[in-house]
Amino acid sequence: MKDIRLVVVSGPSGSGKSTAVKALEDLGYYCVDNMPVGLLPRLMELLAHTGTIFKVAACVDVRERDFLKGFVPILGELRAAGYSVELIYLEASDDSLQRRFSETRRKHPLAPDESPAEGLKRERVLLDDVKSNADKVIDTTDFNVHQLRELIQDHFSGVSGEKMSVNVVSFGYKYGIPTDADLVFDIRFLPNPYFVESLKPLDGTDARIREYVLGSKETKEFLKRLKGFLEYLLPLYRTEGKSYLTIAIGCTGGRHRSVTVTDEIVKELHLAAILVRGRHRDIGKS
Repeated sequence: MKDIRLVVVSGPSGSGKSTAVKALEDLGYYCVDNMPVGLLPRLMELLAHTGTIFKVAACVDVRERDFLKGFVPILGELRAAGYSVELIYLEASDDSLQRRFSETRRKHPLAPDESPAEGLKRERVLLDDVKSNADKVIDTTDFNVHQLRELIQDHFSGVSGEKMSVNVVSFGYKYGIPTDADLVFDIRFLPNPYFVESLKPLDGTDARIREYVLGSKETKEFLKRLKGFLEYLLPLYRTEGKSYLTIAIGCTGGRHRSVTVTDEIVKELHLAAILVRGRHRDIGKS
């Protein structure tokens, strides 16, 4: 392997690529943006010869247009040449992307005279092959720029394998499984406080919900078994050099059971001295 690393950031317009690249730059990466992908092998060769640059980040998106057709084969060439290459794809829902375009009053690069929705539709088709070949897909739908920046820095600051960041996210199945999840646990088998009239308006951070969910024998047994499973699994991921892991905990609506269980898992991992962050994706949805 050559002693130089390439991180490629891609994804639809508005998904947070600029924020991600800036975060990588702050971590010491030499960053390039909107360079024809056909020149990437030559760039890596030149930088490798400098002997002073060991981390490179490149942003690749639909501004490449026809060049995108050769993107995946070029990544294969770079890996075959001995470079360490990681493709990170930032994803987000259409609603959130359209909202971001509206807030910034930007025009979509593929639809300068039409609505952003039309541009996004064309963009997803062009990027489909890129996404399917990504090493990591990160859903930025519910992230602000600060959260995305922290996530990227957590992911790449521990790239040596000595540290691994764990993100535990609660979600509701009615809103879909998080696209960036590595492990998904369905806890809809646990007693549901939604059907208790006095508990229904509350969420899983409330002490009364926590008492109801954590007090059941099913929850106690599940958490016991999950703890043992993670104690076995996380060291294996670290050994393989995985620097970031997303664990998704799902219930029906993402408001009660999954929130409580997620907070409990975060607490357990924190006590085990693991770098962990919790997030409740759907807690505020009806």
